[in-house]
Order: sequence, then C-alpha cells, then structure tokens
Amino acid sequence: MKSITAETLYREKKEDFSLEIITGHSILSKRKLTTSDIFRPGLALAGYTGYFLSDRILIIGKTETNFIKTLSKKIRDQRIATVMKLGTPCVIITKNKSINKKFVEEAARRKIPIFRTPMSTTPFIHALSTYLDFKLAPTEFIQGTLVDIYGVGMLFLGKPGTGKSECALDLIERGHRLVADDLVKIVRRGGILIGSGAEKSSLLRHHIEIRGVGIVDIFRIFGIKAVRLRKRIEMVIELVFYKETRGEYDRTGLKKETKQILGLPLPRIVIPLTPGKNISVIAEIIAMNYLLELKGISSAKEFDRELKRVLTGDRRLGMHYDEDIE
Repeated sequence: MKSITAETLYREKKEDFSLEIITGHSILSKRKLTTSDIFRPGLALAGYTGYFLSDRILIIGKTETNFIKTLSKKIRDQRIATVMKLGTPCVIITKNKSINKKFVEEAARRKIPIFRTPMSTTPFIHALSTYLDFKLAPTEFIQGTLVDIYGVGMLFLGKPGTGKSECALDLIERGHRLVADDLVKIVRRGGILIGSGAEKSSLLRHHIEIRGVGIVDIFRIFGIKAVRLRKRIEMVIELVFYKETRGEYDRTGLKKETKQILGLPLPRIVIPLTPGKNISVIAEIIAMNYLLELKGISSAKEFDRELKRVLTGDRRLGMHYDEDIE
C-alpha cells in the first residue's frame, strides 16, 4: 500500500495550507498516511464509536469544537480520550480554532501529531483530499514514449531500437506535443491514467535521445507549443518488428485488443515495422480514427456492413455514379 508521512504533508503543504504544528513535531516522520479519505469525529464525540476509521486523518472543525464546549468536563475528557485512543495518523484543527488541552495531552501520550490551519473546514477538506489522492494514487513507470496527437494521449511501446523516439520527433515536427520519452510515469486517478515525465528536475524533462545524434532538447528547439507536462493516456501503440509479429496483427480494425495498465484496459494497436514505413502518419490516422469512434463512427464496422450487403446481392444503393464521366 502506498503511503506518505505526516512530515511529507507538512513539508509540501505548509505554505499552501498555512499549517502550524501544535504538538508532535518529532514524530511526524513516523506517522503514515495511507488514504485520501477524511474522518470527522462528530458521532464519536457524541458517544458512538461503532464505526470509527482509524486510518484516516481526523479533522476538528467549528462544529466539533462548539459541540465539545457543550459537554461537561468529565464527559468531554472521556469522549476525547476515547477518540484519541481509537487512533488516527494525525489531527488537524481548522479555522484556527483553539484546541481543548485534553486533545493535546492525549496526542502527546499516544504520539499523534496535531496541526492547525486557518482555512475553513469544507474547502480545506477538498484541498487536502485532492492532495492526498494525487500523492497516494497507484503509480507505475513504463519504458516508452508519450505524445499528444490531436488531443489523444498515445503511449508508444516497443523494444529498444523500434524507433519510438524517432517517431515522436517526427510527430513533434508535424505539430504534435511531447509529454515524455524513454520513461513514462503513469498515475491512476479514478478511472483514467495520467502520464508524465519521470524526471524530478524540470530541466531534465522533454529531452529525447536519438541514436547516433545524442540528447535533443525538444523545448528549446521547438518551443513551448511542442511540449506538455502531463496527458491522459487513451491508446497504446506497440511497435513490433515484422518478423516477430508472425502475421498476428489486425487487418480490419474489427478486433479490439486492450492492454492493462494499473488495472485499467486501454485500446492497443500493434504496428508491424518494415523498412520505409511512415509510423508518424499511421499514428495520426489512428488518433483521428479514435476521435471518430468517440463520435460513434466506426469505419471498420461500416465497411464490414457494406461488404456484406454487396456480397449478399442487396442492391439498395443510395447513389449511382454510372453517369459520372469526369
């Protein structure tokens, strides 16, 4: 299970969330965050602990703060102790509300860090969930090249030497946009896959290695219009040497193959490589054909229907061109 520490949350979002550490500074690196879901302990503070999610961050907002004040000291201390005993990676107080000292005592005893933010509860929960969802999203690194072709994110796969980078370079020359070359970082966000470069340094992104030439800086040569930071992956194009295909590739487009990445199926097309084959033009056609299919237009299925009509002798034609003498 993917996780981050409370220290990472504080370091990366300290300024955005204006986070303040109330207690637990020395234990931030030991507290693991494993889910983007948030828990508000209203019912638990009211006495019901039958459903308590201890793996979630505990958010104490204005409602919880005001409710605690309505309880007698004895009951309040019991409820707070029970909530903290059940466990949580960390506690965050919103709207800069003052926190009951019993929370601080229990947090120190159980080694649970407490943060505070001036943000309102609902906007903060949305922002925090979005951040955690991104950080904890399933991730995979795949060797390949990702290019945005007519708005379609196409991931090129294949053995070294199949020409993935050269194809990307040709596509960039034709006005398309490079996302990543050589190593693609893929993150699953719900039901979609987002691809980006795997480089941590922005200065290392958008470079392509061309065999015999070396490293080429796409951004500096072609400009900002030729690159983008990330793109949804919608298709997989696998480049395979013709001899290795053994004739096993689609000839009509009626058979749809898929490739599983992070548990999601993506349309997969195998292109057999032969000398002189223009893969860039074929990739553009694949992208445009994909866009047509999104509109409900399938060239392969329409051709198949028309072919069957002709073979069965059905002469219902919409137009005749017998008199065309152009």
